[in-house]
Amino acid sequence: MLKWTLLAGAIVAEVSASLSLKAALDVPAWYVVVVVGYAAGFVLLTFVLRQGMALGVAYGIWGATGVAATALLSAVLFGEPLTALMVAGLVLVIVGVLIVELGAQAARARPREPEPRRHEYTR
Repeated sequence: MLKWTLLAGAIVAEVSASLSLKAALDVPAWYVVVVVGYAAGFVLLTFVLRQGMALGVAYGIWGATGVAATALLSAVLFGEPLTALMVAGLVLVIVGVLIVELGAQAARARPREPEPRRHEYTR
């Protein structure tokens, strides 16, 4: 449960930093939030990996959720366009990440075969 909480924190930090980039165009003080947000996002993502989540899964969820949340919130906060085609693309990205997660779970559940023994030859 801790790794999912840390991943959620990493996503919130990254989305906050990304949205702050747009706000910083008008008010440069927002660059503080940009730097702190991205730093916190990467630190929290590192903690997620230390908790044992696979890199592909963690980064996929972090990236896909971050892209979707940033697109949705930028439409709400900044009035940026969000078309049906864009929403369909975001759904495809999220579905792709879910498929990767399901594949990772299946791989972890499958018993590993022992590696073949290697023979050392002497001359």
